[in-house]
Amino acid sequence: MKPNIHPEYVESQIVCACGAVYHTRSTKQNLRLGICAACHPFFTGQQKFVDTAGRVEKFTKRFGTSKMTEARLAGASGVKSAPAAAKKK
Repeated sequence: MKPNIHPEYVESQIVCACGAVYHTRSTKQNLRLGICAACHPFFTGQQKFVDTAGRVEKFTKRFGTSKMTEARLAGASGVKSAPAAAKKK
């Protein structure tokens, strides 16, 4: 191996959000995980909702709805939107 080109390899502690702690060696001192083998649904056989707010709801909250979706929702409820009423005149 060439000297002085490799990163330092140190004792490391990996901590999961569920509380599981793993001791290993890595180039980083401490690592934090959101999910690990001790709490992952594939390994445990139990379903766990990681994302409590749905992805669609997050997207709608962040970016809003499009004009076409608003028009479709207004048409479905029986109330005509103002632009649709103006076009019929």
